[in-house]
Amino acid sequence: MSYQVLARKWRPRDFTTLVGQEHVVKALTHALEQQRLHHAYLFTGTRGVGKTTLSRILAKSLNCVGADGQGSITAQPCGVCRACTEIDAGRFVDYIEMDAASNRGVDEMAQLLDRAVYAPTSGRFKVYMIDEVHMLTNHAFNAMLKTLEEPPEHVKFILATTDPQKIPVTVLSRCLQFNLKQMPPGHIVSHLDRILGEEGIAHEPNALRLLAAAAQGSMRDALSLTDQAIAYSAGEVSEAAVRGMLGAIDQSYLVRLLDALADENGATLVEIADEMAGRSLSFSGALQDLASLLQKIALAQVVPAAVQDDWPEADDVRRLAERFDAQAVQLFYQFANLGRNELALAPDEYAGFTMTLLRLLAFQPGQSGGDAPPPSGGGGGKRAMPLAVTPVASTRPAATATAPVAAPVAEVAPVAVRPEPVVEAPRATYQATPPAPAPVAAVADTPAAAAPARRSPAMEALAAARQASSRGRGGASAPAATPVAAPAPAARPAAPVAPIAGPRPNPAAALSPPQRRERPVAVAAPADDGPPPWDEMPGEFASPSLEEMDAAFAGWDSASSVRPGASEPAATRPAQIETPAAAPVPVKTVAPEPAAAATPPDLSASSLATFDGNWPALAASLPIRGLAQQLAYQSELAAVEGVTMRLRVPLPPLTDANVVERLEAALTEHFGTPVRVACEIGPARATAAALDAEQRAERQRNAEDAIAANPFVQALVRDFAAQVVPGSIQPHAH
Repeated sequence: MSYQVLARKWRPRDFTTLVGQEHVVKALTHALEQQRLHHAYLFTGTRGVGKTTLSRILAKSLNCVGADGQGSITAQPCGVCRACTEIDAGRFVDYIEMDAASNRGVDEMAQLLDRAVYAPTSGRFKVYMIDEVHMLTNHAFNAMLKTLEEPPEHVKFILATTDPQKIPVTVLSRCLQFNLKQMPPGHIVSHLDRILGEEGIAHEPNALRLLAAAAQGSMRDALSLTDQAIAYSAGEVSEAAVRGMLGAIDQSYLVRLLDALADENGATLVEIADEMAGRSLSFSGALQDLASLLQKIALAQVVPAAVQDDWPEADDVRRLAERFDAQAVQLFYQFANLGRNELALAPDEYAGFTMTLLRLLAFQPGQSGGDAPPPSGGGGGKRAMPLAVTPVASTRPAATATAPVAAPVAEVAPVAVRPEPVVEAPRATYQATPPAPAPVAAVADTPAAAAPARRSPAMEALAAARQASSRGRGGASAPAATPVAAPAPAARPAAPVAPIAGPRPNPAAALSPPQRRERPVAVAAPADDGPPPWDEMPGEFASPSLEEMDAAFAGWDSASSVRPGASEPAATRPAQIETPAAAPVPVKTVAPEPAAAATPPDLSASSLATFDGNWPALAASLPIRGLAQQLAYQSELAAVEGVTMRLRVPLPPLTDANVVERLEAALTEHFGTPVRVACEIGPARATAAALDAEQRAERQRNAEDAIAANPFVQALVRDFAAQVVPGSIQPHAH
């Protein structure tokens, strides 16, 4: 006797043995029991889910007469009557199966419809089953429309298709449609276990799981693969034999890959990939199985009870769920799925697979912000940080970091100066060497970096200088309070001060500790230092004007960012540069003006010998404009060699001889002694421009923090899922 394959031998004979289509069985059973029969049925679904089997069971139910020959339409065909046995054998004359893939023309359809008008020969109904009906031509569909809508009472149409999208809607509207589902793997495993038990064939549960996964929801494919596995393993369905037959990936490879990822061991990853390539395993299947394993790990992390003990990899899933972070599992799962799509674009599958593994290793989610661990290895692993750190001169002692130094005077009133001298804070001698940039880690550890709402003294001084300069530009000459000063060593003729033409704000005037200074005297602005024709600098050499900065950042009201005294005019703040009492330096004076004019302090009564190295403060206070101002504002003091100041400039055009001469003239006028300027090209960090940029960024952060902390904004975000548009927050003034 010839061997009959499992798919045909174990085809369901009635509704009770049908697996996985309970919704269709329920509807057809009720229709048969209540005699509410439609004239046309449409079964849709992928291959091997039971479309033809359902049509045969339905045909038997319609034509079954029972074992005694007296039965009627039933939902439980007897299986022994003539109609049932002939339909099972495929020789019932009133059950006609037509393959539309090979009989798709209008002529074949016309012949079928011509025979439909005749009464059935031996059965109760004449049943026409048209498989793959979507393959019919449009003319064939049009030919059957009228008969499909109003067929003879003894005719039933059963249509089956795997692609219902290609069927005309005029046909769909005339049929009762049932969508057959794909078989769940659990249903397939249990069905195969029952069949192999009936056949007396030894098998392993893991082997049946592999067959169910390879069947992809098709019971017929599962039975066909089972036949192949029986032949491959010589009568015993084992896991090893099924893996070898299917070319499936051993789960141990995937577990080893994940362990190597957890250990960040790239060499082991490549070694495992070479092993898999040596066995000619499918890398696409490996990524698919890896994604499936990662899904189980993610499930174990969220719902530990969902891990089934009968899974062969259950122990590894629980162990890996503890080793990996939940974010890492999600990222690996996404990369595994994307890697499968990219295999077709790779030079070969091995290259695409290894690049996916290296991507998993390189893009592991790390900690953000200050909690991120430092990179291991040399300096090549360090990331560049933005230049937003306040530069500190190397002459400052470490002890000054514990308290604010040279804070602006909050409230100044005329006071009597005592004869005893003011105690001077210790200060180191300026060394003519370029200051070393502060390490990023050290800056992050300082209290200022730990509390973003607190501003540095340099930023407070910059805000005070800008406000004072803004008042000076407005032309309002208000009387200023007399600053606190030490007794002058010698009498000086009082002279009113000529206002400096357009001074730049002093971004670092408060960086030096409190010092003794002489009574302020006035310095006349150079008569020939008017605005040059290139005052408005285009392109990369131009810096924002004071009016533009005031318009963009004027007066953001934040109690955490503006300290008392920051709004005082420059006249109330102590001078930064000290003049020895024993040798006062003669300075130029100007003709007296009306007595109502204020007498603000002067920053120029000093000598180069006592210069403390605070170049950003000096650069911002020089009465120069145009390119000379940009040279001072964008440069960094590298060294002081006698009467020569060596500046480090980032832009070569700023080192023009005429520009350098103008800066030398301003410095000579400031110190009262000839000063030379030497420029060298290089990166500049401790510049007045850097401090100004920090102050802008700080005000922007304060504005964004104030918006985020606003109760009304928080209510909008909480109640209406509102979002603040990035870049739309701008600091403003009252």
